[in-house]
Amino acid sequence: CINWIWLKNNNYDKYGDGIEMAQVSSVADEQPPNPLSTTKSILLRISRFNPEFDDSNKFMEFTVSYEKWTTVLEAILDVKKHHDHSVAVRYSCRQATCGSCGMLINGKPRLACFTKISELDSNVVTVEPMNNFPVIRDLAVKFERLFDTHQKIKPYLINDDSELDSELDSNKKEFLQTPKEVENFIQFANCIKCGLCNSACPTMTTDSSFVGPQALAQAYRYVADSRDKGKDTRLDIIDESHGIWRCHFAGSCSQVCPKGVDPAMGIQFLRGYLLGFRN
Repeated sequence: CINWIWLKNNNYDKYGDGIEMAQVSSVADEQPPNPLSTTKSILLRISRFNPEFDDSNKFMEFTVSYEKWTTVLEAILDVKKHHDHSVAVRYSCRQATCGSCGMLINGKPRLACFTKISELDSNVVTVEPMNNFPVIRDLAVKFERLFDTHQKIKPYLINDDSELDSELDSNKKEFLQTPKEVENFIQFANCIKCGLCNSACPTMTTDSSFVGPQALAQAYRYVADSRDKGKDTRLDIIDESHGIWRCHFAGSCSQVCPKGVDPAMGIQFLRGYLLGFRN
């Protein structure tokens, strides 16, 4: 191996005769520093259930490595890739936009793509299908009830035909709103139909006909929209025994919403309309 020379020029020697020479250890003998690895591992427990063949669910356990940025969804997909490709899970965008990957993570409804393992502060991560939804298989559930109740409250702008005709005749291409009018409903327009609020709702568990916090929050979204003329129609739809009055205001729906929609607040605002406190 080749040694190298360290040269030191002393200031007192005008012609460089005072240069000191020192032999230093071989380059081959030097060891590069070993950076501390950030990789850790957790025990991932996945609920497995196929209603066509199983009477009850069972849990399968896998040891999965993760970094501080690893999400629960990535851990599940790692299991599918390297351990058991038959694990059923629904996902799409991986950025908390589509609402496809809702599930129970350590007992709480969350989006798997939006939940980092490092933030759970646990060496064991248990994933199960959402409550109040029929299970298709493993972590995938049916959304028919959510879609039916969402459609029930007429989730679109309702306007008089005469008003639309006048807008077209005047060559206007949009219904203008002030920033204040937009602020009244924009928070509730962020709903991504992930179903976490319905999963957390205790009334959804006890009343199979309850319209649910997701639909009620969207009813308020359109009632509060200044462009909409369907307020009375929607209030009539939810003003019944399995509608808004069935809500006991547990508030769990708002605690689990990943987009900050706050369905519990929207439900209270709707009650204000029905009780005459708002107009």
